[in-house]
Amino acid sequence: MMSRILLLVVLAWLPSAWAQRSLLVDRIVAVVNKEVITASELNEAIGAAERHLRRRGTPPPERELLERQMLERLILDKAQLQMARETGIRVDEVQLDRAVQRIAEQNRMTLAEFRAALERDNVAFAAYREDLREQIVLSRLREREVNDKIQVSDGEIDLFLTEAKATAERVEYNLSHILLRIPEQASPERIEAARSRAEKVMIEARAGGDFARLAASYSDASDALQGGSIGWRAQDRLPDLFASALVSLKPGDISDVLRSPAGFHILKLVDRRGAAAAGAAPVQQTRLRHILIRTSDSVSEDDARRRLANLRERIVSGNADFGEMARVHSDDGTSARGGELDWIHAGDTVPDFERAYLELKIDEVSEPVRTPFGYHLIQVLERRSADMSAERRRLQARQALRDRKSDDAYQEWLRQLRDQTYVELKLEER
Repeated sequence: MMSRILLLVVLAWLPSAWAQRSLLVDRIVAVVNKEVITASELNEAIGAAERHLRRRGTPPPERELLERQMLERLILDKAQLQMARETGIRVDEVQLDRAVQRIAEQNRMTLAEFRAALERDNVAFAAYREDLREQIVLSRLREREVNDKIQVSDGEIDLFLTEAKATAERVEYNLSHILLRIPEQASPERIEAARSRAEKVMIEARAGGDFARLAASYSDASDALQGGSIGWRAQDRLPDLFASALVSLKPGDISDVLRSPAGFHILKLVDRRGAAAAGAAPVQQTRLRHILIRTSDSVSEDDARRRLANLRERIVSGNADFGEMARVHSDDGTSARGGELDWIHAGDTVPDFERAYLELKIDEVSEPVRTPFGYHLIQVLERRSADMSAERRRLQARQALRDRKSDDAYQEWLRQLRDQTYVELKLEER
């Protein structure tokens, strides 16, 4: 009887003990509005960041620095995902499947090979899918809340074109940066503290410190784990603050600390090169035709590829005409014209489609090509060089000005969102 009582006492104690243990293991490290970030989420983010940095050959920063960096990133992501959810942004399973398939194809792998590669890197496929879903949601949120609201006036375009016409050659920069964000209503003391921290980072970078490691340690920008790399950007597509600072730098140089509405910036010029000014030289145009098979619940990706492979075999062997096959089989609005598109420039089509047709010779028929719209067969009919029309020059100028404004506008929007979000930090509550 006594042993039974003891057993019951032990069983009664177990759930409470396990609950306490679970709470200790998965304690709350931050509250973001009405949701929490747990220690396990933070540890997973830190582990992923460390693996990513090692793959890039960048030594990870000290654990404490990386911990705070990743917690701030999780807070911002959580705030953005909450806004997206509340305003109806969703990514369904079909859209997610297509995104994963595109990434696998970009890596020249089948879906099975891609999944195996993830698992070799200790990344669960289900977790990867959910992370990708979140990244797509965040991208759509940025497009709606920031990019769609950027205004470019006709006067700005006129000035841009005048400056471009006066310049025989423009410069492109390969650069990296570090951003130390400051709140909108920051006190003078907090601003000075951020400036002092930025100057210390600048001094360390100029003394030969690893810029990528410094970015991972201190930068609040979304590309911190990429070493702060912005990559190649034309001078006219950079914020004026950056473009002005880069003029006097040589490759390898570190800029002074720069102040913008978002906070303090430090730039590293990796390299520079000249490029033909927009509109100064003839542009390459391509005339082509295509056959599109859209995938759906009734048409699987394998079905679409198989149908196009059969059509290609008939066309290449001379037993069928491409235009006639497009009229009968294409799901695109160009089917009535035999699949023909007007003369197109680089950038007019989605990247997967563009890469495929640029590799084709005249009259050559591609293998089935995957894009967000479905699967295509592409045939290049003709290429030519032509002067860029005035209308197209204005369109390109508008896009360049939008690009110039986009990064600043996004950082300012993130700062405002962070300021408006209720955050309670519990990281120190060990």
